[in-house]
Amino acid sequence: MRQLLAFSRKQVLQPRVMDLNAVVADAQQLLQPLIGENIALVTTLASDIGRVKADPIQLDQVLINLAVNARDAMLRGGTLTVETADVELDEAFTLEHAGASTGPHVVLRVRDTGTGLDEVTRAQIFEPFFTTKEVGKGTGLGLATVYGIVQQHGGYIAVDSEPGRGSTFTVYLPRVEAEVEARAPAWTVPSSGGETVLLVDDDEDVRTLACEVLWSQDYVVLEAATPEGALAICEQHEGPIDLLLTDVVMPVMSGRELADRMRPIRPETKIMYMSGFPGEVIGKHGVLVSGAFVQKPFTSSGLAEKVREVFGEYPAPATGFR
Repeated sequence: MRQLLAFSRKQVLQPRVMDLNAVVADAQQLLQPLIGENIALVTTLASDIGRVKADPIQLDQVLINLAVNARDAMLRGGTLTVETADVELDEAFTLEHAGASTGPHVVLRVRDTGTGLDEVTRAQIFEPFFTTKEVGKGTGLGLATVYGIVQQHGGYIAVDSEPGRGSTFTVYLPRVEAEVEARAPAWTVPSSGGETVLLVDDDEDVRTLACEVLWSQDYVVLEAATPEGALAICEQHEGPIDLLLTDVVMPVMSGRELADRMRPIRPETKIMYMSGFPGEVIGKHGVLVSGAFVQKPFTSSGLAEKVREVFGEYPAPATGFR
């Protein structure tokens, strides 16, 4: 649902004046395990860059989606480079790039050494549901989500790519003349109760990342790769299970079906779903009205904040989706 809102430009933002370098620095601990050991991560951050007014969680989403897209283009390994810089866009640039605006901007550039894109693919790359991946390997919403978020921030995104020469995605965000608005990220505060979370996902990468986030928050994590394995844990685990955090679409049994089968065994367990599929797909599984939800790929802060909301450790934002 959140991805659909993003590319339709209906996402509710919570912007603040921020340093784009800080966003990249904070995301580095998540990016390396996300892209894998066979891909080198290089960051080139310009010093003393200007400020932007943006929603930090949404910019995390932009960076993660671009990194995942780059990773999938480098199946045999390669280099992912993330750069920042100040630029001044002139009228000549805007004439060649419809939708861009003149003036001072801050650039976020994500470059890969992957397979590259041909002209036909480049023309459709930001369209919702367009994907070059096999069925079941992608929803076609990752880059559409990026496009929608950038547009909603008053920015512009361009892609430069050729087959066999990799791809470069460049995000231009308007620069603002204001001081950074400091805000301590809520997700850095450990859990107060040491609650137990049962994590269920058939994707090992997702489980690894989610475990790291939950452990960093002092949650106890029980891990299962299948719904059947999760049900076995429910029956055998002697202590409480405070939260079921489960993928929605899995082989044999969906996350909703798993939750329904767990309730008689663990009626006290709270339910939270996660998915990378679009809103109408997960809506068919009934999760949008039956439990909390976090969109994949998630950020460290995004997942931690959603879990805290479920446990009521602080109130959910009143302005809409996060």
